[in-house]
Amino acid sequence: MSLNGRYALGILLTFILLGIVMLYVFPAIHFISEGTATPTATFVYSRIILWIVLLSVILYSFLIEKQPFLLWQDIAYSFFFYLKKVFSLYLICAVGGAFLNFLIRFFIHESMSSRLVQLSEIFKNNYGLIIFTCLTAGVVEELLMRGYIQPRVEKIYKNRYAGIVVSAVLFGILHSAYGTIGQVVIPCFIGIVFALFYKIYSNIKILILCHIMYDFVSLMMMNILDLKH
Repeated sequence: MSLNGRYALGILLTFILLGIVMLYVFPAIHFISEGTATPTATFVYSRIILWIVLLSVILYSFLIEKQPFLLWQDIAYSFFFYLKKVFSLYLICAVGGAFLNFLIRFFIHESMSSRLVQLSEIFKNNYGLIIFTCLTAGVVEELLMRGYIQPRVEKIYKNRYAGIVVSAVLFGILHSAYGTIGQVVIPCFIGIVFALFYKIYSNIKILILCHIMYDFVSLMMMNILDLKH
């Protein structure tokens, strides 16, 4: 198999594994535990499995592709550059996401999904789980979607825009498990912003920090607000 073929297979396997975790891990854990696992424990197990997926893809890149996991070498920047870019990226994503959410609610009157309401109960005053969830999402999703998938799609199609678009669309699709159009459109928008940044600045650490910050603020707001109303 050619190197591009191994890249394509790795991308497909990554997306399938993430899709399985998002869609089927909860019912699988419920079945295996015979319904004894609490929603909080089930959620923690699902996040641990995401780390296992990341480890599996890293091993695939070394053993099957025989390539570095990150095809684009990270460029080092100053502390103030990190600070400025993390906050500017956060503002772009927060303002853009809020605007898209407003448009979606205005035109189709979309309400909060039952999945998100259930998650809000799991996160209620559980700050350790909030931190663990944010770290998992920031590290695993950025390393897989931007660090792994984006450069390989670009190499396969020899087109920088293909890597940006494909990684962002897949990022949005994976969030469809949360049950709303907004949870597809907004992550897709964030995916485009992050992918553009990664292409221009080639620094995955800034994206991980911004992703953690975005999710932390979102989950803290979820923790404060009564989503049922």
